[in-house]
Amino acid sequence: MDDQERHKRTLVGPIERFDQINEMFKRARFDPEWIDRSQPFYTLDRARDKHGFTHEYHALVNASWYVEDHLAMGIFGSNLEGLYSWESLIPDMEEVGLAKRIDLSSPAEATKKVKRAARFFGASLVGVCELDERWLYSQVVNTKTGDHYPLEFPPDCRYAITMAVEMDYALMQASPTAAAGPATGLGYSKMAFIAGLLAQFIRGLGYKAIPSGNDTALSIPIAVEAGLGELGRNGLLITEDYGPRVRICKVFTDMPLVSDKPRFFGVEEFCRVCMKCAEDCPSQAIPYGEKSTQVPTRSNSPGVHKWTIDPEQCFKFWISNQMECSNCIRVCPFNQEKGWIHDLVRYFVKRAPFLDRLFLRAHDALGYGKQLDPSAIWDQ
Repeated sequence: MDDQERHKRTLVGPIERFDQINEMFKRARFDPEWIDRSQPFYTLDRARDKHGFTHEYHALVNASWYVEDHLAMGIFGSNLEGLYSWESLIPDMEEVGLAKRIDLSSPAEATKKVKRAARFFGASLVGVCELDERWLYSQVVNTKTGDHYPLEFPPDCRYAITMAVEMDYALMQASPTAAAGPATGLGYSKMAFIAGLLAQFIRGLGYKAIPSGNDTALSIPIAVEAGLGELGRNGLLITEDYGPRVRICKVFTDMPLVSDKPRFFGVEEFCRVCMKCAEDCPSQAIPYGEKSTQVPTRSNSPGVHKWTIDPEQCFKFWISNQMECSNCIRVCPFNQEKGWIHDLVRYFVKRAPFLDRLFLRAHDALGYGKQLDPSAIWDQ
């Protein structure tokens, strides 16, 4: 069975398009059950007297989100302004000769140039797939205006260019303190920067381009189909180079491209025996058992045979912590910096899964995944 057929067998269905208002962070804004209880997470008056949560860490968090919060605003879900705008911010592109459609010889040549541009703009990984419309949101919600409306997506934008953005390794090791927060914030700001620039490059070649962060469509299944990684026990995309330590953005386009295929490199087999993310989850939101099609809340997307986390339990800890948690990224054995030792381990994980338990024991013996003292991030 090849990787593409293996992926198809996980899509057991029926898969219905997900309404964005059911996503956990949107429920925190609109669901009466969550509006009041989520306020401690969103308040600016956060604890600043605990180790790892003092003022300088929050200043770094706020700075890291600056591009996303004020120049992109993808987390607000509008898709109508800033770097995630569906249209170019340059007026009259065609009149100044910036949107003349050019002949790129072939879809293969176009794909090569688009991927090179994505890496140039800062993408750590990039892949392409034909868009499965089941991953598009059925409806979207704008948290700034409160508008909730059907997604009207151009049917000719058939291709999804998906990019993964590496997050800082050292900062992630300080989770769940505020010292880890800037890695997430910078990931979101880079997502907007990279997707916005790549969309503008494609528009300059005369094609439609819709940049997207966490809006418009579910990112992880599209990333899997574009060959960027596998879905792990922790509910995150596990990439071969960076593990789950990535953020995902994409650009939808009508430019004819060559699709990549799903890739499997031992994640499922490793996750089955590892369970470190489940053990170190403060909210116990990550399942210990086998994969299933059951979903615990309306914030989960059904129809896929997978390990499904409980986002409500996860978010409860974020509220009590007054900061996001990335423990499931920190402790994941795939979350290691590149180097010949870890590259060798990845080679055998892909080809010799009977060695997985040995690698887990070595991971523990060498002390990987332990929380970093937050004050140490300033010395990295």
